[in-house]
Amino acid sequence: MGRYVFKLPDVGEGVAEAEIVSWHVKVGATIAEDDPLVDVMTDKATVELPAPKAGRVLATTGSPGDKVRVGAELVVIEVDGDGEMPAPEKPASPKPATPGSPAAAAAKPSAPAAAAAKRSAPVAAPPAAQPPEPPPKRAEPSPAPDAGEKPLASPAVRRRAYELGIPLQFIRGTGPGGRISHADLDGYMAAGGGAAAAPARASARARREGIEEIKIIGLRRRIAEHMQESKRRIPHYSYVEELDVTALEELRGELNARYAAKRPRLTLLPFLVAALAHSVPRFPQVNALFDDDGGIVRRHAALHVGIATQTAQGLMVPVLRHAEAFDLWAAAAEISRLAGAARNGKASREELTGSTITITSLGPLGGIVSTPVINYPEVAIIGVNRIVERPVVRGGAIAIRKMMNLSCSFDHRVVDGWDAAEFVQDLKALLEQPAMLFVE
Repeated sequence: MGRYVFKLPDVGEGVAEAEIVSWHVKVGATIAEDDPLVDVMTDKATVELPAPKAGRVLATTGSPGDKVRVGAELVVIEVDGDGEMPAPEKPASPKPATPGSPAAAAAKPSAPAAAAAKRSAPVAAPPAAQPPEPPPKRAEPSPAPDAGEKPLASPAVRRRAYELGIPLQFIRGTGPGGRISHADLDGYMAAGGGAAAAPARASARARREGIEEIKIIGLRRRIAEHMQESKRRIPHYSYVEELDVTALEELRGELNARYAAKRPRLTLLPFLVAALAHSVPRFPQVNALFDDDGGIVRRHAALHVGIATQTAQGLMVPVLRHAEAFDLWAAAAEISRLAGAARNGKASREELTGSTITITSLGPLGGIVSTPVINYPEVAIIGVNRIVERPVVRGGAIAIRKMMNLSCSFDHRVVDGWDAAEFVQDLKALLEQPAMLFVE
């Protein structure tokens, strides 16, 4: 038998380390070739590493959340044959010493030495008997006030007495005019009064105790690091605009009703993607990546839209690549596929990287306004808030319209406030008059 050491391979271009997400094997387990060994993650992509050899697992390195460098030892497998290195020899068991042998003589102390050791060993003195403590004296409760007297007490004292279950008529106040104070309540309780001496009442709600410690690992740690890097590097500012999406919602409802059996259902997102495809060529500074270490802004002609997606593992951003080439239904189908892959943990590294601008939407939970964090190293993010019906003034009359806010954040080093406002106003015009989306 031999041993085979499986080391962390290069799981992505330029990756120097990966984080252990979960182990599929334990020490002592018997595995076959290509059985899953461990899941590791880098750049928000989780990779399952299979066993290169069949055998028995002798050792694993690292726990979930630990980072391992490429080339470092991950698993040691006992395999048939020589493997990479021979199995270590078992140490020979020591033979018992033969009576009368020099080893036996050396192991057995001499009689004088044993006697000396016995004399020098300290002997613990028996503990002195302690007299039993007398039981504490029980103080007598304060005498009750005369029957028919109305107890005098402040609202705070009355509230506290109620919480303690103490009827105030059981207490004689020591304040001016017989007023009951907090000290009188304390004395009454110390004397053995309280709920035991008073009529029972419903107890207050139970208090919750305990602290749950959760180690931030895996995708949650990647998200934390990415957001921290974004806020540390990028001077954010947000711009919020109100949109009347009544016409857009009517068009969306009509298209969904007409093509329900033939085409994917349309949400707001495909329309917003189409609006971005129209606006970005006029405002190329928002569809860019900023290499602030190199001092280079890379404006992209292609529109690669990140779609922020909530999953059970945390927030992921799958990418709709070349969104400018999709029509409404093709965009809806691809967005649905990408979101499903992200939620099922099946999205590839390529599907989770390479966005040039990001859309984030919480749908019905979108709230009135938000200040989204830019997906570094991008320079802009588009936040979609909730659609609500409310009265607005149109043509001098009040009408019920479907209104929605766009909450967008920009990198102030790259996108000036004026340019950001013009860009959002361009999106507003397209979404309020959705027919313009179909005009080249």
